[in-house]
Amino acid sequence: MTTTDLPLLVLGRGADPGSERGVDCPGGLPAASDPGLVARAEAAKAALGERVFVLGHHYQRDEVIAFADVTGDSFKLARDAAARPEAEYIVFCGVHFMAESADILTAPNQKVVLPDLAAGCSMADMARLTQVEDAWDALSDAGLADSVVPVTYMNSSADIKAFCGRNGGAVCTSSNAQAALEWAFEQTGTSGKVLFLPDQHLGRNTAVLKLGLSIDDCVVWNPHLPNGGLSAAELRDARMILWKGHCSVHGRFSADVVDELRARIRGVNILVHPECTHEVVTKADYVGSTEYIIKTIEAAPSGSAWAIGTELNLVQRLADAHPDKDIVFLDRTVCYCSTMNRIDLPHFVWAMENLATGNPVNVIEVDPETEKQAQVALQRMLDLPGVR
Repeated sequence: MTTTDLPLLVLGRGADPGSERGVDCPGGLPAASDPGLVARAEAAKAALGERVFVLGHHYQRDEVIAFADVTGDSFKLARDAAARPEAEYIVFCGVHFMAESADILTAPNQKVVLPDLAAGCSMADMARLTQVEDAWDALSDAGLADSVVPVTYMNSSADIKAFCGRNGGAVCTSSNAQAALEWAFEQTGTSGKVLFLPDQHLGRNTAVLKLGLSIDDCVVWNPHLPNGGLSAAELRDARMILWKGHCSVHGRFSADVVDELRARIRGVNILVHPECTHEVVTKADYVGSTEYIIKTIEAAPSGSAWAIGTELNLVQRLADAHPDKDIVFLDRTVCYCSTMNRIDLPHFVWAMENLATGNPVNVIEVDPETEKQAQVALQRMLDLPGVR
């Protein structure tokens, strides 16, 4: 994570948080602050025309968002790309698992480009396929696999999605996690269990606050401990087996800051993402996905006060777009998603100029068998009631 300590929780437009990174992609590009980069990006995009479609995740920095044809959360962007079959190139300004999803959903003739291959996701990296397969083998040895349905959050690698596809499971987003868990429990009846990957907090918050399960119904599988660090009795009694994973940004928000803000800002509304810890979510006034957070602020009355617990680029953008509302960040320390911020203007320009000269770089390709099984899990999600 990229962090900067601030004495107050107010937001302001300061120096580019990634400007100190320098340039670590080929081509000897100047620093992101060079205004010439904007002109180069504009020229490359104009040269490519409709051959390129640029996707910008909500957590991207403004200098990159400025060139996005559409903005959104990860799965929405992947579907937006699939709806543009005329685009030869999809430039995904996000992180690796998002580009994989776009490759799975787009046509074989389309190439998905990630401007910086180092733009990964720490949460997705917390669930490796070999680890998940070992956990599944342990559940089988305990005689439990037939009563367990795997559900993976969209923030996971393509091979984890494929694992769920071939083992009767599904994918979910933060918006439809409740529907996905309800579906999963319907598959095995009252004795059924869910193995939820890779974010323990989204799984726990959804199970307890939406499905009415208790905290005691949830156990955490630690892939670095024998048998996940759980006894046979704990596994047998559990309804939710939560993978020991988390978001490095959303996991930072703390309950004591919520209390501090309520004491300091009269009438403040606490608005957080469900990837936050259970302690923070239970103290919040509003909980929902990135799109939910945006819509809630857009609909909020002028003069209202909000403390938002999600990635700072988005919170700053919301504060700038709604100057009539008092918007603060739900942390004492300003923290950006460092991997998302790797997609900066130098990398974007490098990728676009290479495409303009017919040299696709950083192409993300999911192998056909993984793609096939991941599509099975994704389709199960799309078939859920109320999912569009």
